[in-house]
Amino acid sequence: MDTPPSPRPSMIDLVDWIEGHLDEPLTLDAIASRSGLSPYHFSRMFTARMGRSVMAHVRGRRLVRAGQRLVNDPDVRLIDLAFDCGFESQEAFTRAFRRVFGVAPGRFRQGFALTPIEGQYPMTMPDIDVAAAVILLPDLVAIPAFFVAGPSSRFDASTKTEIPHLWSRLIGALPFAGQIDSWATFGVVSEADRSEGSFDYMAGVEIVADAAVPEGFAVMPILSATYAVFRIVLNGGPVHPQVKAAMAAVWGELIPASGLTVADSPDFERYDGKFAPTKPGATIDFHVPVAV
Repeated sequence: MDTPPSPRPSMIDLVDWIEGHLDEPLTLDAIASRSGLSPYHFSRMFTARMGRSVMAHVRGRRLVRAGQRLVNDPDVRLIDLAFDCGFESQEAFTRAFRRVFGVAPGRFRQGFALTPIEGQYPMTMPDIDVAAAVILLPDLVAIPAFFVAGPSSRFDASTKTEIPHLWSRLIGALPFAGQIDSWATFGVVSEADRSEGSFDYMAGVEIVADAAVPEGFAVMPILSATYAVFRIVLNGGPVHPQVKAAMAAVWGELIPASGLTVADSPDFERYDGKFAPTKPGATIDFHVPVAV
């Protein structure tokens, strides 16, 4: 009797296998061979499910582990991290680390946080589709004026993938004197030019009006306004592609269908104090100011 062929491993199994072999030389061909698919077809399937290419995932996971070692072992040598991550030199490792974290490894040791980047490069794959669920909550919400402080920069379509770097800087500086105790955090969009696709973005926390904020932080007043709230429910996968798809749905479908008139003032994402970006079911409440 012929032996039946072994079943192909699932994508979940393959992602787990990659995680267990990050210390070894890995290539697209080697990983694809375990799937029983050609490198071309496996690469397309992996990118569709994970939101990035196979080797981008491998590099990202290696660099996240390097960031973990920097946080947990302040004496670890950069050259050792470079070789463990599969780089041929410390210089190449530093360039790659800067692209992912926004700062060099030495600067990262001095007060940046790993969690936002872990949310971009999760070690496991989502067990549902890449897209997050997003709904318009039934009631408008009136919010009095408040102040937000945090790192801020201007982004456009070519640079907005660097937004997690602001979150890493913010979380690495928390808590500080004058921060409101709720621990909620805010991603504030202002000065948006939708024709160019550019905008100012701040990753911040609420503060008292006269707080002395950390060096490099800006302070922004959020004026009293009424908001439509769009709840984004994440699935445990890479955060950026989910939020990107959710925002496209909000601006392209849900707001036009709602009949609401958007007011000319900042909109913001609000994350509660227990937000865990890699936990399925984590929520983001996106607040859009509307005329009433």
